[in-house]
Amino acid sequence: MRITETFLSIQGEGRKAGIPTAFVRTTGCHLRCSWCDAKYTFTGGEERALEDLVSWVKQQPTKEVCFTGGEPLLQKEAWPFVRALLDGDRNVLIETAGNLDFTGADDHPRRDALTISMDIKCPSSGEDGKNTPERLHDLRPSDQLKFVIADRADYEYAKTVLASEGYPVCPVYLNPVGGTDITELTKWVLEDALPVHVGVQLHKLVWGDEPGR
Repeated sequence: MRITETFLSIQGEGRKAGIPTAFVRTTGCHLRCSWCDAKYTFTGGEERALEDLVSWVKQQPTKEVCFTGGEPLLQKEAWPFVRALLDGDRNVLIETAGNLDFTGADDHPRRDALTISMDIKCPSSGEDGKNTPERLHDLRPSDQLKFVIADRADYEYAKTVLASEGYPVCPVYLNPVGGTDITELTKWVLEDALPVHVGVQLHKLVWGDEPGR
């Protein structure tokens, strides 16, 4: 697989926020979100053998693994890698835009140790036209659904998607774009009594925008 970086940090978002996690970040993405904080993953990287990556993960002092990018599911060895980690008693979280098939391990006996983090793109990203929101019906209880919110228009878009498709069987997170005041988003959620989580990027509170953190 083509890899930008591997590192140990805390998970910054979602249901596993704050847990020490081994990160495997791939190179390449088919989207160009306006607010992307990982543009350095679009090009470059190095080819690393699946066996090398699995070995690196096993050396880390945690069972939690975050497979991210870029878009990790663009890698042809993505599912063999994920299945090898599940076979090795690791818990895996895949960060994906959700417009690619993410059911490649649904038949694995440890599927509940896999978290698909589906990120539906809101209008401020400039990529909302490439969403496949119907895929949220493929999510399972161990997964999570995320919307990155920059403004009120994004918030209303998220509400529209959830009203149209229905809430998934897993938690839903509304995360403010980095640098956006979380207060307004929190007020909107409270006013509408939405059954969602208001998220933060915990790792950025600790490390800032430093790559490899």
